[in-house]
Amino acid sequence: MQERAIRTRNAILSAAAKVFEERGFQAATIAEILAAARVTKGALYFHFQSKEDLAEGVLREQDEQLVVPERPCKVQQLVDVVMLHAYRLQTDCMVRAGVRLTMDQHASGIDRSGPFLRWTDTCSHLLEKAQEQGETLPHVAPAETAGVLVGSFAGVQAMSQAISDYGDLMTRVVELLRHVLPSVVQSAVLTSVDLAETRGAKVFAEARSLRGEREAVTDTPRS
Repeated sequence: MQERAIRTRNAILSAAAKVFEERGFQAATIAEILAAARVTKGALYFHFQSKEDLAEGVLREQDEQLVVPERPCKVQQLVDVVMLHAYRLQTDCMVRAGVRLTMDQHASGIDRSGPFLRWTDTCSHLLEKAQEQGETLPHVAPAETAGVLVGSFAGVQAMSQAISDYGDLMTRVVELLRHVLPSVVQSAVLTSVDLAETRGAKVFAEARSLRGEREAVTDTPRS
């Protein structure tokens, strides 16, 4: 895709995220998104066929921007996935819009299950790896625990949004992890896991730096 087309697509997605976050899916209009993006209707429909398609684009975009680096301790990596998502909810309109769309029962015509399923798969995979490395307690069923964790996070973030507009989200997430992890993780492992409220910002900086390095390698011309 040409650079100009990429910029246009990104502008449309950013505008759509802003409108969806502020207005919700049902109330948002294509006209509002066009005005926010400052593009023509033709440019928008070149990239996205409908409001539903735009919403799906926002949901995909929130998943694809940053990846937590690999950790020797898979429980720490799992914690970092959760903390990074919480931090981005506080700081990234795209992520907040994606979460609002996912939780919006009036958002008919879009697959709201996708983010839940993808995040559950990610957490389940990390718990399986943790189990293989002897980091979890014997009774743990990774898929079941992943589902409980994702569902609990969904409730915690919704409560934080309603009470403080995500201002207390990191505190609530740390409290959630401190309640859940002792029933899942070996105590000797848990003592070494970083659960500081500043962890999300630290992981965000690391993930962004890693993404920059990868993009630099990709953009380097081959001789």
